[in-house]
Amino acid sequence: MSDVNLTLVLISAALLGCGVYLLLERSLSRVLAGLVMMGNGVSIAFLVSSGPAGAPPIAGSAPDVELSDPLPQAMVLTAIVIMLATTAFVLAMAYRSWQLNGHDDVQDDLEDATIRRLATADVTSEAYAEVADADADDDPRGSDETEGPDDSEKAAS
Repeated sequence: MSDVNLTLVLISAALLGCGVYLLLERSLSRVLAGLVMMGNGVSIAFLVSSGPAGAPPIAGSAPDVELSDPLPQAMVLTAIVIMLATTAFVLAMAYRSWQLNGHDDVQDDLEDATIRRLATADVTSEAYAEVADADADDDPRGSDETEGPDDSEKAAS
């Protein structure tokens, strides 16, 4: 049974928890800090789960039992690259939002607010009514929605 470093596990859990909390904020700079914290927490979790360090995984350099597994290190390296790209993308979004609005808060979408308001009032939107009418006109069975294919056969007999 391998020993697990409890300090690294706690640090990883704290980074993931704080990252999720910051990710739920409206400010893009806080979202970015949350993403970076979550990325670092996941990387530490990968390294902790890989077990103790061993010899470099080069064939013939050490017995096979003492070699370290290169897969967790490769996954952490991949996570770092993905985190760098995500950080650059969120930074660009925050900068653009700052240029346009003077702040980096994520705003509500106007269309989503309209849909939410119509759903609360239980009103059908104009676009849905047009699509529903077009579908009813294209239906070769006619406009009677209550009549099914078996209903006409029952009426004839």
